[in-house]
Amino acid sequence: MARSPPGSKRPRPEAIQTSLDRIERSSLKILLLVFILWANWELLAPYVAKDVANPFAPLLFISHRIPGTPDDDPRYQKGYLDLVFIAYYVVFWSFVRQSITLYICRPLAKWFGIRRETKLDRFGEQGYAVLYFCFTATWGIRIMSQLPTWWYRTEYFWIDYPHWDMKPELKTYYLMQAAYWVQQLLVLLLGLEKPRKDYYELVAHHFVTLWLVGWSYLINLTYIGNAVYLSMDLPDSLLGLSKLLNYIQWDKTKTAVFTVFLCIWSYFRHWLNWVMLYSVWNEFDLMPETSKRWSPEDGVWMVWWMKYQIFAPLLLLQALNLFWYFLIWRIAWRAISDITVSDDRSDDEGDGDDDQEENDKEE
Repeated sequence: MARSPPGSKRPRPEAIQTSLDRIERSSLKILLLVFILWANWELLAPYVAKDVANPFAPLLFISHRIPGTPDDDPRYQKGYLDLVFIAYYVVFWSFVRQSITLYICRPLAKWFGIRRETKLDRFGEQGYAVLYFCFTATWGIRIMSQLPTWWYRTEYFWIDYPHWDMKPELKTYYLMQAAYWVQQLLVLLLGLEKPRKDYYELVAHHFVTLWLVGWSYLINLTYIGNAVYLSMDLPDSLLGLSKLLNYIQWDKTKTAVFTVFLCIWSYFRHWLNWVMLYSVWNEFDLMPETSKRWSPEDGVWMVWWMKYQIFAPLLLLQALNLFWYFLIWRIAWRAISDITVSDDRSDDEGDGDDDQEENDKEE
């Protein structure tokens, strides 16, 4: 039987749903309040504070444009106001998550005949995941197509380092992703969704992801950050889709999607991850000699030990992926053995003895 984290009481579905409803309403109020304040400043500032910048703009839009960059090709650098932007979009993703779950996924699940509350919750979570990861995977491909690193030309992670001046789309993509993972970590730590079998692995994964995101952004390695994001997002979209098909019991389609997912996961989460690890270990020295020093004011941080600081979280991420890879292949073996393909990687559907009996049948 799947267990909640030690030392914590298992939250009831009704309590979780009540909390999520409150979050949705609170998130909408915060989002609207900031937007209204920004809009009012834009309307009134020309008359009362003509030369004062809108103080609410950093919440809605990226900041720290590099002075002198042309309007047709503006560039941005990192700065402290990026934290304000991330904070606002943590609230944004909270609202989007709950809105999609309540007003798109739940009605769709009921249309497919799902009635149990725990199944409706899981369907909503995975429906949101599919939409999010499809969106970010497509966006990540678009971002990479504009960079010299297009399709994992890993030598350009290091050539011409530091890559501190960012196109606005790259910076927006990076910070929006950071906000998403912060929000997801808060959902887990605050118990806003029912704990899953791999609860601790998920928490570790989110911490490692934020370690990679934050550190790569700080030390101007956004090219490798984009590559890591893409390697995670595309397989996750198919993982969520295979779970949705499992819930609605489209067995043949589910098996076909799961087969494609297994190939995509193997390529992105393992092969490409090892390609990036190889690059960190063997191509690190391709960067200019002038960048191999610790000088934050010049945007360079690459003293010799930074190779290991970059390598370590990527290796930890691969270790977590291998743990899930084992579970995925166990599902595949069961499918080959004519046992129903089920989500052995994640779900804790139980909500009592009846639910546990159903779980036993599924597994």
